[in-house]
Amino acid sequence: MSTGLNIRKDGALDFLSLGALVHRLDPGIIPFRKATECQIHVSGGEFNCSANLSDCFGLKTGVASAMVDYPIGALIAERVRGMGVKPFYKHFKHNGVNGPNMAAVYSDRGQGVRAPVVFYNRCNEAASLLKPGDFDWKAIFSEGVRWFHSGGIFAALSPTTAEVIIEAMQAAKEAGAVTSFDLNYRAKLWAISGGEDRAVAVLDKIVKNVDVLVGNEEDLQKGLGIPGPEVAAKSKLDPSAFFGMMDQVIAKHPHVKIVATTLREVHSTNRHSWGAVAWINGKTYISPTAELDVLDRVGGGDGYASGFIYGLLNGETPEDAVKLGWAHGALLTTFPGDTTMASVEQVRAFAQGGSARIQR
Repeated sequence: MSTGLNIRKDGALDFLSLGALVHRLDPGIIPFRKATECQIHVSGGEFNCSANLSDCFGLKTGVASAMVDYPIGALIAERVRGMGVKPFYKHFKHNGVNGPNMAAVYSDRGQGVRAPVVFYNRCNEAASLLKPGDFDWKAIFSEGVRWFHSGGIFAALSPTTAEVIIEAMQAAKEAGAVTSFDLNYRAKLWAISGGEDRAVAVLDKIVKNVDVLVGNEEDLQKGLGIPGPEVAAKSKLDPSAFFGMMDQVIAKHPHVKIVATTLREVHSTNRHSWGAVAWINGKTYISPTAELDVLDRVGGGDGYASGFIYGLLNGETPEDAVKLGWAHGALLTTFPGDTTMASVEQVRAFAQGGSARIQR
């Protein structure tokens, strides 16, 4: 079955993303108010996809982002290199006092009945200062890029970041790249940059250039201004509400070929039921359901998007692409941090019904 996408066979990069790079401070299961130490993870929804596709799936990937020339920036840049991702940076100088800064995310993982907690410091964030003209998209795309990706968190950072996404999307389309966008609707971010009405107006302009959308029912309702479905989901794992919105999504954006999302039923912080779905060129696909023992849930959705996109780039069937994304997202929740530590062999084994029996 055709996906409706015209994916070029080769290019200097298989995948390029645009978004903010952040560092996440993680004290594990200890709440921040009692923390004495923490791990530092490098993250960012768009970067996570580039990192996963490079490190696990062996694709040639890049990331376009802001970089501040100070020690935190150097730490982040080192991790980008370590994941095999080619950087395209707009550099900023730190003034030694208040920035510009690389954003910080603070999160404890929670435990059992105690939920995870995430909060931010995005004050004077360098990525929010990015504006059209900061990247030479024509030069970047001239050597060939197969797939271009960005997301709603970056779009919400400032009035200019959404314009950078549109500029890049248009250059990507001209160069023959498939374009994808993760709606990732975050009410707190949009609240300080114009609210839900501005989100709908901004995201509508971006999605006009998008082939593949990632987002759940809430993302579609609040990000695209699409009314809620008449069909109520029986549970968090029931895809009927999501699929019930597809006619309205395509009526508003008829050029969109694929809409995909994860399904998650949270029983406790460490016990989730996990699934994934995709609407692909008029047909619906549903993954199996897995019962997950979760170590760190952050990045699971990006893990699904990465594996799903890999499947499409690799010429897998739609069914297998969904399963690869589902399997990779599930495995990602078993590792600390936001990016993958899985191998493609592990992903394929799990997608085909593998188990956690010891491998000798």
